[in-house]
Amino acid sequence: MTSTFPENRTAVVTGAGAPRGIGRHVARALAASGWDVAVLDIDEASVKDFAGELAGETGRTVVGIGVDISDKDSVEAAFAIIDRELPPVVAEVNLAGIPSPHTIFEIDDAIWDRVMDVNAKGTLFMMQAAATRMIQGGHGGRIVNTSSITAYDGGGTFSKTGYAAAKAAVLGLTRGGARELGKHGITCNAIVPGPIDTDIMGGTLTDERKAGMSSDIPLARVGQPQEVAGLIKFLVSEDSSFVNGDSVFVDGGKHMV
Repeated sequence: MTSTFPENRTAVVTGAGAPRGIGRHVARALAASGWDVAVLDIDEASVKDFAGELAGETGRTVVGIGVDISDKDSVEAAFAIIDRELPPVVAEVNLAGIPSPHTIFEIDDAIWDRVMDVNAKGTLFMMQAAATRMIQGGHGGRIVNTSSITAYDGGGTFSKTGYAAAKAAVLGLTRGGARELGKHGITCNAIVPGPIDTDIMGGTLTDERKAGMSSDIPLARVGQPQEVAGLIKFLVSEDSSFVNGDSVFVDGGKHMV
């Protein structure tokens, strides 16, 4: 079914604490487009400061909430605040994640559990909470998950096998969500970024490191957070109503090489 979104609606964006992260660019783009926004991050102080800043910039209602997405109780507590303080949840964007530079022989139980808990289990918990509210609201909705080119190429100099496995799991969650939630007018898609100049890449990249990372990218450069935000802005819009279960690369063409 197709749905018309309510005029007053909320987008939930995780991973919005990092000053140079994709989450902040997404939140800004959505607030500028008429969305009220819940910005979530494990760094509560940072995300609350950002919420106040964004509300002042845009005039939208923006709420910052500290959350550990790998803890289901923490996720439910965050959504209880969203239910109380914001309009209905119509979009949910999963950007929170952690890298893992460990090789296959360096992965132990603790490393494996942590990278899977945050990147995969955390995505699942957020999807469950958001989709429950979208179904109850009867207005459909949009879920956007974040995978990685690493899920396809197995990793490189920055993140390796454990991260690749977790981000491959996100693709399965996305496709399962698309199949099961479609009857409720909820679409579920994944973005697949290549190298993006964000804090998760270790902060500001040197020119030498950027050159190394972009050597096999046809556009011959790394991406910028706002370029990913533009794609997400489309995927949560009503215009994307027949895009479902897709994995959209935003990598300058790296996946073709």
